[in-house]
Amino acid sequence: MKELLKTSLALLVLAACFSSCGTKENGQVIGVLDRPDWKGINPYGMVYVPSGTLHIGPSDQDITNTFVQRPKSISIQGFYMDDTEITNNEYRQFVYWVKDSIAHTYLDHFIENEESGEEQVDWEYEIDWSDETLEDLYYQGDDRFAGRKELAVEKLVFEYEQYDWKGAAHDKSNASRTSFIKRKDIKVYPDTLVWIRDYAYAYNEPMTRNYFYHPAFDDYPVVGVDWQMANAFCYWRTKFWDSYQRENGINSEDFRLPTEHEWEYAARGGHEMAPYPWGGYYTRNAKGCLLANFKPGRGNYPEDGGLYTVKADAYFPNDYGLYNMSGNVSEWTSTAFHENAYSFVHDLNPDIRYDAQEDDPDSYKRKVIRGGSWKDIAWFLQTGNRHWEYQDTTKSYIGFRCALTFLGRSINDF
Repeated sequence: MKELLKTSLALLVLAACFSSCGTKENGQVIGVLDRPDWKGINPYGMVYVPSGTLHIGPSDQDITNTFVQRPKSISIQGFYMDDTEITNNEYRQFVYWVKDSIAHTYLDHFIENEESGEEQVDWEYEIDWSDETLEDLYYQGDDRFAGRKELAVEKLVFEYEQYDWKGAAHDKSNASRTSFIKRKDIKVYPDTLVWIRDYAYAYNEPMTRNYFYHPAFDDYPVVGVDWQMANAFCYWRTKFWDSYQRENGINSEDFRLPTEHEWEYAARGGHEMAPYPWGGYYTRNAKGCLLANFKPGRGNYPEDGGLYTVKADAYFPNDYGLYNMSGNVSEWTSTAFHENAYSFVHDLNPDIRYDAQEDDPDSYKRKVIRGGSWKDIAWFLQTGNRHWEYQDTTKSYIGFRCALTFLGRSINDF
């Protein structure tokens, strides 16, 4: 009797399970129903660049005859891009976050993560900057200048992670996931000495002392950041956004540097083979006004309205709403530089990536920069022109802006 009762009870439970499944999904394959909603995001300070086709290559005579810009037709997936270069004040938010996180660590401000059980910084604590525990963050003894209490900026180190997706995709040895996760410690404070180092026999010390520090330059593009620092900023920006979005249970794609060809596609502003972002063939408009911040003539730097850099939203934007895609500062891209890259890259979202290590040859460390800068002649401002710099190099004329891949069908597809 007991065995019969147990069997009947088990059948009832099983029937209830099947009944509940049938009631919820009606016996049909309709997918998991409790998935989070995704309506996309509209990131602050970014504009949408729709999917499309781009004819890459020179928009003017190849005066160097190097053939590093062979004509090629490619397609680009829609993405968001910052409407301006990352400014000093925006990058300062990253620097201050790193500074505060180190201070919280020194002061033992931790809380246990409910999901992972690991300790993490508790940002609810207020930092008492007069606490003697934080003295190590400032210059001490003979390192002090004029008796000032100044932050020891070389201690502002941020650990960021990269995942080697290509390595994982081509791995045939079933290597552990750890082998594809790369962790790096990066000093994040801009190299302010570039204003002196880049120019021999020139007085630029006021720019070194003030450009990143003084509020007069808050809305100017950050410089003195190398390729790794720009990537660290993108990683932090992603983590910062995801921590805010955690309540919704779903994150966006990662913020990142644009690829070389995303940058060129965005710079053209929808104008096929346009030599400049404004679509014209000249650097002046009909009234004779210069349309970008560069080196006019034989060196009349202030003629365009800026002796050095100008505000990141100066001049008119292109037809995608992007400012200073030519001039002001050159911009890092994610792409590794190869002279003959156009001969073999794919025609769908082309990109070549290589994260060179310290002991790699210098030629492996070249990264594509685009757009020309305040100290360049007009030829470098053309949207199709390529140039490069070493990934571990900081300059007073190189900054960056972020990109974000659009998830789903492109907005311009109807």
